[in-house]
Amino acid sequence: MGAIGVFDSGYGGLTILDSIRSRMPQYDYIYLGDNARAPYGTRSFDIVYEFTLQAVKKLFSLGCPLVILGCNTASAKALRTIQQQYLPTNAPDRRVLGVIRPTAEVVGQISNTHHIGVLATEGTIKSNSYTLEIEKLHPGYTVIGQACPMWVPLVENNEFDKPGADYFVKDSIEKLLSQDPLIDTIILGCTHYPLLLGKIKQYLPQGITLIPQGQYIASSLEDYLHRHTEMRLRLSCGGTCKYYTSESPDKFHASASLFLKSDIIAERICMV
Repeated sequence: MGAIGVFDSGYGGLTILDSIRSRMPQYDYIYLGDNARAPYGTRSFDIVYEFTLQAVKKLFSLGCPLVILGCNTASAKALRTIQQQYLPTNAPDRRVLGVIRPTAEVVGQISNTHHIGVLATEGTIKSNSYTLEIEKLHPGYTVIGQACPMWVPLVENNEFDKPGADYFVKDSIEKLLSQDPLIDTIILGCTHYPLLLGKIKQYLPQGITLIPQGQYIASSLEDYLHRHTEMRLRLSCGGTCKYYTSESPDKFHASASLFLKSDIIAERICMV
């Protein structure tokens, strides 16, 4: 019996963890943030894979039979390789899931024009992961991506609700919509971005639906566990949550409170 592991390079995955715990509070959870090496968004595929695999191994060593990559960059650059090359040989009884496919699945229920926008980090946009996943699930859909390099720093430096954020939020939205005026659905393809929702909505034209990921990831995971009884039975149900960081626990505590609105105690952990 073990906890559900949730990993992110930084703090954004806490929005995913919060949604999952709200929907399924009965399980035990372990959150691991590689905050000392964040952000992952501009790093190469090889480095993101190396760092993400280290985190997955760490969560496995802490007893997690199931790990959620609550990070779009890790899901885009590392998930498939971990699933196809690492798990079958090294951990065939463990599972690692990401955040891109569950998000891509829901656009078919939401979009009327079949023109989808994606706001994300540079790494996620360059990976084309959302484009490939949406085209696979919804053939014929048009997907336009726009990198938002300043959005994560705005959140992690607690500037997301300050006047200085307005320019960067407005600029990225205008750049996205100028590429395709038929976009009626926008995926927030980074788990930090829900903290910018107030600003985003301020500059978003009427008639466009935003998709923050948390609720859809939680719903998808609940469905996954219903369909995979063997995994569900391996999860412990104590309603607890532990937090680990590769950074200073004090720094993690201060920043994490922005995402969870509650006090938490984290332990420092070595990633290698």
